[in-house]
Amino acid sequence: MSRNAETTRKNLEMALYRLQKGRGKIVKGGRLAVAKEAGVSAATIHNRHPEIAEQIRALQGKESRRQRDLKHEELQRIREANRALREENAELKADLGKLASINETLALENRVLRAERDGENVATLPRR
Repeated sequence: MSRNAETTRKNLEMALYRLQKGRGKIVKGGRLAVAKEAGVSAATIHNRHPEIAEQIRALQGKESRRQRDLKHEELQRIREANRALREENAELKADLGKLASINETLALENRVLRAERDGENVATLPRR
C-alpha cells in the first residue's frame, strides 16, 4: 500500500472513530459524513478502502435498526393511546345518546306542564 493510501486509510479510520464518538470536526451524521470528515470522496472509500466502507455500512445498519425499533415502540404507544381514545369516544357517544333521550323526555314533560298551566280548558287530574 502506498504512503498516500496509508495516510488516507488512517484519516478515514480517525474520521470514523471521531464520528462514532460524536466528536466529528466538520460534520455530524449523514451518509457522506466519514468522507467529508476525512477530506476524501465517498467514491474513494468505496473503491479504494472497501473494508472501511463495510464498517460504515455496518454502523449505519445498527443505527437503522435502533431507529426502526424506536419508531416501532413509538407506534405501539400511539396505537395504544388511539385504542384508549376510541374506547372513551364510544363511551361518550353512548352517554350522549342517553342524555339526548332524557333531554327529550324532559322537554316533552315541560310542554305538557306548560299546556296545563296556560290552558284554560285543561283540567288537571289527580296523579296516582
